[in-house]
Amino acid sequence: MKSPAAAAALLFFAVSAGAQRQEPPLPKDLPPFGPEKPLQAPDAKASKLDNGLTVWLVPQPGFPKVSYALAILGGYPADPKDHPGLSQLLTATIDQGTRSRSARQIAEQLQGAGGDLSVNVARDSIRITTSVLAGKAADGLAILADVAQNATFPDSEVDLAKRNLTDSLDLQEADPNFLANRAMAKVLYGDSPYSIISPTKSSLAAMTPADLRAEFARRFRPDQALLVIVGDLSAEQMLTLVREKLGAWRAPASPAAIASPPPLNPPPHAVFFVARPDSVQTTLSLAAFGPKRSDPDFGAAEVANAIYGGTFGSRLTSNIREDKGYTYTPGSFLQTFRASGTLRTEADVRNAVTAPSLNEIFYEMNRLATTSPTDRELQQAKRYLVGIEAIQLQSRDAVAGELASLWTKGLPPEEIGNYGKKITATKVEEVDAAAKKYFPASRTAIVAVGEEKVIHEALSPFGLPINPAP
Repeated sequence: MKSPAAAAALLFFAVSAGAQRQEPPLPKDLPPFGPEKPLQAPDAKASKLDNGLTVWLVPQPGFPKVSYALAILGGYPADPKDHPGLSQLLTATIDQGTRSRSARQIAEQLQGAGGDLSVNVARDSIRITTSVLAGKAADGLAILADVAQNATFPDSEVDLAKRNLTDSLDLQEADPNFLANRAMAKVLYGDSPYSIISPTKSSLAAMTPADLRAEFARRFRPDQALLVIVGDLSAEQMLTLVREKLGAWRAPASPAAIASPPPLNPPPHAVFFVARPDSVQTTLSLAAFGPKRSDPDFGAAEVANAIYGGTFGSRLTSNIREDKGYTYTPGSFLQTFRASGTLRTEADVRNAVTAPSLNEIFYEMNRLATTSPTDRELQQAKRYLVGIEAIQLQSRDAVAGELASLWTKGLPPEEIGNYGKKITATKVEEVDAAAKKYFPASRTAIVAVGEEKVIHEALSPFGLPINPAP
C-alpha cells in the first residue's frame, strides 16, 4: 500500500495532468440562449389550527383537480431502536383499514373521487398524498383525514405486508446501488438514527400489529404535521374543509417522537467495500457532508454541483462517459435532510476501469475546488437549475410535494419562489467558495460494491485504507 505522501503525489499527478486537457471547441455561430422562463412561484397561504396543525393553502384555479400532501415529522430516525425500519412497515399498512373503512373501501372511494392514496417514508417524515377531482375535494380529504387519525393495522394485512417487504428486501439485496446507499449511511452517520434507510429481515420479523398501533398513536399528531392543499378551490373553501375534517384531531400528552440531530463528524477518506462475488462491474459511491437546504451557500453549491456532475452536460459526464466510455450513467447530487446535507457522486463502472474511474472522479472534484468555472459553464448551470425547477413543478402534486419537503426541512413556503432567484443571482466567487468548501476529493468517503479482489487490486494504489463496509 502506498504511503500518504505517495497517495498525495498520485492525486497531484491526476490533477496536474488533467489540467492540460483542453475542452473541444464549440461550433461557431451558435444561436444565443432563448429567454429564461423561471418558475411562477405559487402563493402559499400559511395558517395553523387550534390543535397545532400547520396548513399551507395554494389556490390554483383553472384545472379541476386538488392535490393533498400530509407530512408527519419523524421518518426512519424516529423508529424505536429495537425496531429499525418500522416506519416502512407502518407506511405499507396505514391505508389497509380504519375504524370505519376497510382497505377496499378506502381504495374504491378514492377511485370514485378520481384519485388514489400514496404513503412514503423518508429520513425525516412520513408523507400521505392524494389528488382528486375538485368536485370531490371534500371526499378526498375525508378519506385522507380518516387514515391519518384512525388507522387500525389489521393483523392479516400486517402479516401480508411483512411477507411482501421481506421479499422486497431480498430483491434490494441484489441491487448494488441499494447496498452502496445502505453502507454509506452507516459510514456517514455511524450508529445514529440517520444511519437507517430500511428495515432488516430480523427487525421485520419482530414487528407486530400492536407495535404499529402504538407507534401510530405516538407519532401521528397534528402538532407535528403539515397539510398542503394545491388546486382549484379558494383558500376559504380549503380552510373550511380542513377545519371540518381535521379540526378535532388531538395530539397525545406524550412528547413528540423526533430524533436527535445526527453527529456530523467528517467521514474518513477511505474505501469501504461491499463484496459482491462474480460482479462484472464496480459500483462507486462517494459522499461528503454538504450544505443543508437552509444554509446560505446551498444555492452556490447547487450551481457548483451542476457544473461538476449534476447535469448530462457536466464535466464528470463529459469525462468518464462521453470521452472515455467508462460508465453509462455517472452523476452527482446534493441530498438534504432536516439536520444534515451530503454531496454524493455515483457511477457503475466496468471492473477493468475501476481505478481510472475513481481517479477521474477525484480529478474532477479537485479541479472544481481549485479552478473557477468558465462564464459559459456558470450560465448553463444556472439556466439548467432554474429551468428544470420550472418543469418539475408544473403539476399540483409536485408543488404540494415540494412544499411539504420544505416544511420538513424547517423552511417557509416562500422558499419555493426564492430558490430560482438565489440561483440566478449566484456569482462565480460564491461558486468558487462553495466548491473549495465542499468538493475537495480528500473530504469524501468511498463505498465500492463489487468483486472484492478487483476492488483491492484496483484501489490499493491510491494509498487509502480499504476496509469492509460497516
